[in-house]
Order: sequence, then structure tokens, then C-alpha cells
Amino acid sequence: MVRRASHAPSGKLHAVIELQHLTKRYGGTLAVDDLSFNVEPGHVTGFLGPNGAGKSTTMRLILGLDTPTSGQALINGHRYTSLRKPMREVGALLDAGAVHGGRSAYNHLLALARTNDIGPRRVAEVLEEVGLAGVARKRLSGFSLGMKQRLGIAAALLGDPGVLMFDEPVNGLDPDGVRWIRDLMRSLAAEGRTILLSSHLMSEMALTAERIVIIGRGRLITEATVADLTSRYPSLEDAYIALTADSVQYGATR
Repeated sequence: MVRRASHAPSGKLHAVIELQHLTKRYGGTLAVDDLSFNVEPGHVTGFLGPNGAGKSTTMRLILGLDTPTSGQALINGHRYTSLRKPMREVGALLDAGAVHGGRSAYNHLLALARTNDIGPRRVAEVLEEVGLAGVARKRLSGFSLGMKQRLGIAAALLGDPGVLMFDEPVNGLDPDGVRWIRDLMRSLAAEGRTILLSSHLMSEMALTAERIVIIGRGRLITEATVADLTSRYPSLEDAYIALTADSVQYGATR
């Protein structure tokens, strides 16, 4: 298991993600509905909700990949699209499969790095950090899902940002990799970074996150600490099932 070397991030510490009455409609579908909450630094915030709750849409809105119908999402008080070198402030993994199969891992990261004036030395550092240094020159078409997840995490870490967002980062990872992700999330938060982690794995969320945000049908259901929820319910999973009982949308796509 690769261990993370502890060092201060180049991005601004004590960064915060702010959602202010965020709303997104796709035609007649209301995907995110007047959603407001903050993600503070220094701990992992778990982002939970049933399929179709609006989690992925919310993360895309934060990262400027979709435009809100109304309201806004801010990072350090600014919209993501206004950041001059966004990778130095925000790192994200939303879809590990979104890579060019003909490129090597090294060239994939180098291309990303150059868009934000990040040097090749940092590319080598993050490849070592995520355990891919030995396959850095291999084409991505031969990578397993777990290897692509590690590469996506390397891309998120490239700019050494103060804000990090991960959507289901343990998909395809073996038990050693899952533990590595858990330790990484905790160490990043301990450095004072702001971590937003979306996952359906309640057992991992209970071990990794300190705070929880739960949404359903695009609206906020609750914000609480894991300790608070597990003091009121037998487990985090029980809390989640009870709180989202009226928000499950079978057949939903977002």
C-alpha cells in the first residue's frame, strides 16, 4: 500500500464549498431543488442520497460542468468557472473511465498538468503516491477499473488543491485499495483540506466521514455528524434508510 507523504497544500487552506439555493432543471425534471449547504475544511463530508437524488448533478454544478437554473455554487467565494488555474484550488474525480485509452498514464496526467502550469515533476510524484509509477508508460486501454480509479485520484491531486471532491472513488478497488483510499481521505482532511465524498457504501462512509449531508429528490434532508446519527439510530445505514424512506425514486437516472 502506497502511503501519502504529508505536506502542506499549495491551494488555499480553510477553503469552503458553499451551495446557495442551488436549483437545476432538465426540461420538466427538477434534478436539484433549492439546495443549500456548506462543506467545511478539516474533515471528510459524506454526500449521500438514493439513486436519482441529485448527487452527481450537484457535483457537476459545483465544478461548472452544468449551469444552474438558479442559485449558485461557490468555492472559496468564487464560481469554479472563474478560477484561473482551477486544478490548483479544486481536484475532482467524477468518472474514472473518462480517459483516452491510447494515452499512457503519464501522458494523460502531463496533458492535464500543462493546462494549469503544473510541471512534470508533480506528475511523477502523484503517480508514485497512488501506486501507478510502475505502469506510468502503459496505455490506459489496458488498465483495470481499479487502476483507472487510482489514476483519477492522481489527477485530482495534481494541483495539490485545498478542495477535493470524489464520486464513488472505491469502485473497482481491492480491500487494500479501499483501505488506502480511506487513509488518504482522512490524511487530506487532517491537513486542513475540504473533502466532499459521495458513496453508496455505508460501511466505508461510517469509517471515513465525520459529517454527513443527505439529499433526496434534489432537496436537503439532513446535515449531521456521523456521531449524532449513530447516537439516534443503530448504525449509519439505519439512519440513512430511515431518513431517505420517502425519497427513493426507482428508475431515476441522475
